[in-house]
Amino acid sequence: MSGIQLRVWGEYACFTRPELKVERVSYDVMTPSAARGILEAVYWKPSIRWVVDRIHVMKPIRFDNVRRNEVSAKVPLKGATGVSSAMKKGVPLRLYVEDNRQQRAALLLRDVEYVIEAHFEYTSAEDRNDGKHLDMFNRRAKKGQCFHRPYLGCREFAAFFEPVEGEIPASPLFGEEPRDLGWMLYDLDYRNNMTPLFFRPSLERGVVEVTKALEREGVVS
Repeated sequence: MSGIQLRVWGEYACFTRPELKVERVSYDVMTPSAARGILEAVYWKPSIRWVVDRIHVMKPIRFDNVRRNEVSAKVPLKGATGVSSAMKKGVPLRLYVEDNRQQRAALLLRDVEYVIEAHFEYTSAEDRNDGKHLDMFNRRAKKGQCFHRPYLGCREFAAFFEPVEGEIPASPLFGEEPRDLGWMLYDLDYRNNMTPLFFRPSLERGVVEVTKALEREGVVS
């Protein structure tokens, strides 16, 4: 099955390392799960699932240390001020930002650009038509259509996108030495209580070969 090539870019990105979640620190490059989320935002059907083959890093990796205001609490599901009570009583939900505001540091990626190579697999015997799905994806990507705004790790960092026609240009990191990216989040196992799955990719010639890394290293939870 032929795959797709999608160029994505943005001003900032944060693909958060789960082991450093209190003060957000981004991985060096986009994770496969973040790439899959962007593809699903552009085109998704219940009968298919996207599989990321490789991620091309098209700009030098640069970090920025910033401080952001965040809220430290969520609206509770239960209790007198929770969602359940509000639905029963018809009262508005409230979260006072001034009472829950806190400043957090974050190590973000700045000025990023990637090319995602991926293909899809079928999840059932229904709606199996390779050409239809590929055409719909490329047509939607070309027009900038999406089900929801795709983002680069965090929803506040919007991703811009367009299909890549023809050969993918060489990465500016092509001549650099291979870089071990360490253990990286691959995906969440939703059939096993959302268990995080990790794999160990490397950046070689500016490309993360996701499929080859999985074949070589496998995944661990």
